[in-house]
Amino acid sequence: MDFIWILFAFICGLAAKTISLPPSIGFLAAGFILNIAGYQADESLSVLSDLGITIMLFTIGLKLNVKNLFKTEVWLGCSLHTLLWIVVTITFVKLLALMSVNYFSDLDLMTAALIAFALSFSSTVCVIKLLEENGEMRTRHGKLAISILVIQDIIAVAFLVFATGKIPSVWAFSLLGLFLIKPLINRVINHVGHGELITLMGFFLALGSYELFELVNIKGDLGALLVGMFLASHIKATEINKALMNFKDIFLIGFFLSIGFTAIPTLEMLGLATLLILLVPIKFLMFYGIFTLLKIRCRTAFLSALSLSNFSEFGLIVGALSVSSGWLSNDWLVILALSMAISFILTNIIYRFAHTIFTEHRGFLSRFERQTKLEEDNFSQPCQRPIVIIGMGRVGMGAYQAINSHGTSPAWGLDADKEKITWLNSKGMQAYYGDAEDIYFWESIDLSQLELVLLALPSVQDIINITKQLTAANYKGKIAAVARYDDERKQLEAFGIDKVFNFYTEAGVGFAEESLALLPKNMR
Repeated sequence: MDFIWILFAFICGLAAKTISLPPSIGFLAAGFILNIAGYQADESLSVLSDLGITIMLFTIGLKLNVKNLFKTEVWLGCSLHTLLWIVVTITFVKLLALMSVNYFSDLDLMTAALIAFALSFSSTVCVIKLLEENGEMRTRHGKLAISILVIQDIIAVAFLVFATGKIPSVWAFSLLGLFLIKPLINRVINHVGHGELITLMGFFLALGSYELFELVNIKGDLGALLVGMFLASHIKATEINKALMNFKDIFLIGFFLSIGFTAIPTLEMLGLATLLILLVPIKFLMFYGIFTLLKIRCRTAFLSALSLSNFSEFGLIVGALSVSSGWLSNDWLVILALSMAISFILTNIIYRFAHTIFTEHRGFLSRFERQTKLEEDNFSQPCQRPIVIIGMGRVGMGAYQAINSHGTSPAWGLDADKEKITWLNSKGMQAYYGDAEDIYFWESIDLSQLELVLLALPSVQDIINITKQLTAANYKGKIAAVARYDDERKQLEAFGIDKVFNFYTEAGVGFAEESLALLPKNMR
């Protein structure tokens, strides 16, 4: 990558962060600025972009529960939205054609349907970055949005197979052999340890799965996603994900920059892209209506629909395919790129106020909520346990065992990972599944029975989000949290959390106290 790209990406990303916007918006702007200034993208930028998307899909798979894809609200919700969207968008395009709007008037029904299909997808890159930056990957609405994206990715691959005639090789059936060698893969992952080899192993699995699927004529990105899902149950899946996280973010800068290098837009193209942006609110309304129809709580439906209200990079793939086939002019590729970039910016800006918007309009939005709730949205509060530990990872489990070791068992655990809850229950721990960032969860329980909430979570943003919901639900007890760094501790204390433990400092104190107990009393 040219140094000038890094320079502009850094300056524009820093400028976006300074005005409280996600850096990814700055990276988008940097691409367009460099393109207008006369710089050209080379193959290295494309390679970085592809690496970022492949690793991102692999890490999504590592955190995804396959069972989520078979939920009615996921597969049916995605299917209904795609069908309704295509009908509405074709109608919109044809209305613009009747009004003799340039570029639209030349589209026949098949091409209009193709554009509608391309715009029906939501951006995997945009949504994942959005959820990560807001600490909402493991929330109820975050998991719903990610599951919808996975279904969309599968549909996209099926379309590309049909449109390009690239039929999977007969050797594709040999991929089922991965199930036979899974014990061997697991043993290798266990053997690499925890150092730099675990990172290299992550790259090998992500890029290796990409190449393996490409060899049998299946889109490599889908292969990375599926292999990630295949390994999600491994005990080191979370560790591999963390090892790849920073690399993924760096490589994805190439993706955002590459959008700006697509072509130099004209004012007319910008105006036409803005016309397509008028469909974004319709996309939100469709998702929200379908989710509530399928018995999803209005808050989950609202936040999921809002995060999915953008256009996907898949639109560029369909656009490029249409241009090469002579169905669309090259200018359409620029229009689609602009509409995608604008939708990214709008989603990132609006979502920053999503929780405030929902709170202000909750009364209206709840009118569309079904009376019957889904089973996983029902919660039975454990009685006679005044302490709840949110986040049952290593720190959370340690706190649970320490508190309950005195015999009175006053604590219970809460986590957003249903598989983890099942495992904890099998170990005899009183743990429950629930989304602590959902105001409805706290309103469904008797907060007067709670005296202490322990937030054993690694993300500062998650801790802040949960504290906001507790405050909104009029919780009167105490709140304690953990932080990894001193600046995070100060931030959480300033936010009003009663006690913040520096993870590394407290670990050192505990280590010293336990070790001193080994010495004779006169030496302590």
